[in-house]
Amino acid sequence: MSSIYSLLKFEEGWREKPYLCTEGYPTVGFGFRIGPKGANIKHYQFTLPVRAGEAWLDSLLDELELEMRRLPQPQLALALTACTPYPARQAILKSMAYQMGVQGLAAFKNTLQAVIEQRWNDAAAGMLNSRWAKQTPNRAKRHAEQMRTGLWAPEYGA
Repeated sequence: MSSIYSLLKFEEGWREKPYLCTEGYPTVGFGFRIGPKGANIKHYQFTLPVRAGEAWLDSLLDELELEMRRLPQPQLALALTACTPYPARQAILKSMAYQMGVQGLAAFKNTLQAVIEQRWNDAAAGMLNSRWAKQTPNRAKRHAEQMRTGLWAPEYGA
């Protein structure tokens, strides 16, 4: 059975020791940003146990969903609600918010409107027609296909 957890574990990977991500931020675990861009990685000398990382991920996902539902603009909350019967699609919204932040996802206004109206092909097309898709093309393709079909991508343990 797939879940947002298996999706994020696949997409973010796991690193028990801090490292600099491709954007230059100190990062650890399942892609947890732990410091400012350009910070010296030598200032982050610890090992994060996987069980602690999973608990951290669980807490972050709870906070993320609350933030998504509390934005003054209702579009993101409406999109989440529209996806309630479709966990694979709802997981994509959460993954995108996890990767680019809630405000970053909120900027996908046409895509979110397509999700609200359950126009899945349009939602997928909107995802692929974005700067995000150019920055992370493989992830964007997997996410767009999962949004389009409502089926978990095989990479996520489907």
